[in-house]
Amino acid sequence: MANEPTSAGSAEVDLGPKCPNCGEPWLRATNLPGRYRCVYCLHRFELTSVCPNCGEHSTIVRMSSTALVKCNNCGDSMLQPI
Repeated sequence: MANEPTSAGSAEVDLGPKCPNCGEPWLRATNLPGRYRCVYCLHRFELTSVCPNCGEHSTIVRMSSTALVKCNNCGDSMLQPI
């Protein structure tokens, strides 16, 4: 029984939101509301209220740790590089 494969290796771990620049799952909120930094490529982003893809305006919650960074209309990222 010690040689049987375990299912622990097949479980997917959520490391966080993916960076719009490098695609790695290391995007983290900074100490400023609405600002994010990728700890992999070190690019910085700001959460905007207007989608750069479709122009749809949406309300953003800058103080929430669960702020949505995707457009409700088209699903594109609401993060802009700074």
